[in-house]
Amino acid sequence: HAQEMANNNSNGEGKNSSNEKDGKVGNFFAGAISSIFNKGGESSSKEGHQDLSSSSVAVKKENDNIFEGDNVGNAELNSPCSDPFLTEEECRIMYADQMEVKINKHRWAHPLSHVEPGCILVANEKLGGVFHQTVVLIIDHNDKVGSTGMVINRPFPGTLMKVVSDTSSNIDLSLKMAFSKAPVSYGGPVMQDQFSTLHGYGEVEGSKKVCPGVFVGGSGQLMQEVRKYNMQPTEVLFVKGHAAWVPGQLSREIEKGVWYVAAASADLILRYAGAPVEEGDNASDLWADVLSTMGGKYEEIA
Repeated sequence: HAQEMANNNSNGEGKNSSNEKDGKVGNFFAGAISSIFNKGGESSSKEGHQDLSSSSVAVKKENDNIFEGDNVGNAELNSPCSDPFLTEEECRIMYADQMEVKINKHRWAHPLSHVEPGCILVANEKLGGVFHQTVVLIIDHNDKVGSTGMVINRPFPGTLMKVVSDTSSNIDLSLKMAFSKAPVSYGGPVMQDQFSTLHGYGEVEGSKKVCPGVFVGGSGQLMQEVRKYNMQPTEVLFVKGHAAWVPGQLSREIEKGVWYVAAASADLILRYAGAPVEEGDNASDLWADVLSTMGGKYEEIA
């Protein structure tokens, strides 16, 4: 009996020892597994937090930039291709010309469908008389009052001093002396004894902005600028006389094809008012130069 109890105790101790070992091994693996999942959980939590944070920043940035117009209405910036059925390569081939277009700020002109102050009238190649191959800058246009403009491509030989001395005019002596070397152009058949000034100096007192970079009038203030050496006399074109149309007259002439209506760069309009002349410009023929710049059928006319 004593031997049986000893054997039982021995077996119990063995079982207990085995259970303790199994428990320790189980605890070890449970701890290891728990550690792995906890680390993964922490990492996932951090990554999730970072993703959420990045997403919030992206949304905020998108909200801030939306009023800049980027991607509004599914529009892509600088993309000339709006056809969803074309691949990027096909789009590049189809719209290659549009993608490579570059605007020359010095030299540009395009047709207009209507008359407005600051536009130019380019004489039809068939037009004769005093307006043969002229370019006229429209100063005022009103359907009820009429229109006024000035020819800008008929320079007289000689300077203001010479032209004033050879023709009748009421130009002020001090103005004549200050702008003695200024160029002069035939402006039109109306009021030939009157002079107007065309320049790109800026909107000084007495002047009027006709279109971006182009101004008329303000000769008194311009004279002061010349005396202060802020500008050269050659940067002002004196225009002798002007052109005028009664209400409805200009519209009828345009309908009959007498004039081509266009918008043009300031440097083209101010060709004889000190604007720079670059390589490729037709410096001696503004009429042909404007038509060439307009392109298409107009270039063929030039």
